[in-house]
Amino acid sequence: MSGSEDLARRIAVLADDKGATEIVAIDVSELLGYTDYLIICTARNERQAKAIADEVQIRLKRDDGLIAKRVEGLPEARWILVDYLDCILHVFVAETRELYRLEQLWGEAPRLDLGEIADDVRRRA
Repeated sequence: MSGSEDLARRIAVLADDKGATEIVAIDVSELLGYTDYLIICTARNERQAKAIADEVQIRLKRDDGLIAKRVEGLPEARWILVDYLDCILHVFVAETRELYRLEQLWGEAPRLDLGEIADDVRRRA
């Protein structure tokens, strides 16, 4: 397992802990030069989207010493991007996720098996 794969799993777990749903991690390492994984999740509303993004940033900084290189979308919070270089978290509200359809855009890329996280997300959906 690579360091970026471990980070992708960690981000997925943290998002799940804050109630994110429909969590997927897409391995784009063979397709993009600027990142290895896109982690995509859905929040019930803008407030929860901010809470998910905040939790990931706080916990990765506190527990792992990682600071996001870039954060976008916080004012509106309909699509928040948190960039850790090797992994990029996308937190969407449902309507915005449906509009941009990143999973379809990267449809040829393999998905990271999130195991129990994915099972838990399916139960909540």
